[in-house]
Amino acid sequence: MAKVFLNPGHDPEYGWTDYYDRGADNESLCLYENTVAAAVGKLVEQYLTAAGCEVKSLQDESLKRICCAANNWGADLFVSIHCNAFNTIAQGTETLTYPTDNEGKKLAECIQRQIVDIFGTVDRGVKTRTDLAVLNGTDMPAVLVELAFIDNNEDAVLLRDRQDDFAKAVARGVTDYLQGA
Repeated sequence: MAKVFLNPGHDPEYGWTDYYDRGADNESLCLYENTVAAAVGKLVEQYLTAAGCEVKSLQDESLKRICCAANNWGADLFVSIHCNAFNTIAQGTETLTYPTDNEGKKLAECIQRQIVDIFGTVDRGVKTRTDLAVLNGTDMPAVLVELAFIDNNEDAVLLRDRQDDFAKAVARGVTDYLQGA
């Protein structure tokens, strides 16, 4: 049974401090990255558990605490769930991984393919980053999924109305990877 660690991005709604990072937003739709990531993450957890995976999830303001929790638990895979933002025009899905993480790249490709196939979002591809703590501070294959652009109204409507479909796509991407796709 694979152990999958999920990290819905940014601080939980309740926050631990006076300042908390809710991530990107779309004020006109009252949509916030931390709540979208939490909702999608909870659904991903349900789907992966039903598929036979052991799942832990942590949404926390401390990236160090998140990485330590995944590493100490001995996770086989790490998936961080986010919404992208840029200029209200950019659209699509991209999945990030660490440059030397070949298994992370395979996992990223499986998740990316599922989301793009289900939604027809702009395929921004699998990209590498060295500066993200959840990618360089974890000991297992790790990805950061940017589901869609929350500041683009067309993408944001998907993030608001089709969270279950995003969760299914992420979970299917994980199970595709585990099955050697």
